[in-house]
Amino acid sequence: MPAGKRELARMERRLITTLTDACETAKTEIKGFTWLTHTADLSALAETLSVIWVFETLADRKLAQVEAKVRIFELTAVALSEAGIELKLTDRNVRFDSEQECQNIHGGDWGKRLKGMSTRQN
Repeated sequence: MPAGKRELARMERRLITTLTDACETAKTEIKGFTWLTHTADLSALAETLSVIWVFETLADRKLAQVEAKVRIFELTAVALSEAGIELKLTDRNVRFDSEQECQNIHGGDWGKRLKGMSTRQN
């Protein structure tokens, strides 16, 4: 039976809390990391969840994709597990982005950028 609205809202709050913890940890460990966010249709979480890790510059993002990708996947996996979400992580649902790229392409409008995130590949 599908989860009701109340359970989906609880799941979303747990996810926000655990991702916030991952974010705070990453800020102390990963050069150039600034914040993260997520997008998802909670009624189809496995198919739609995307956690976006945002770096200050394009160079910071590229460096993290080489040197910190394993750690970022690890932090994301722990956050999802603690939120009670079972999901095998892939490059499709753990994304890397940067403030610099958003500014250059979308004029700093993260809402607009995130709407197109599901079709854009890093």
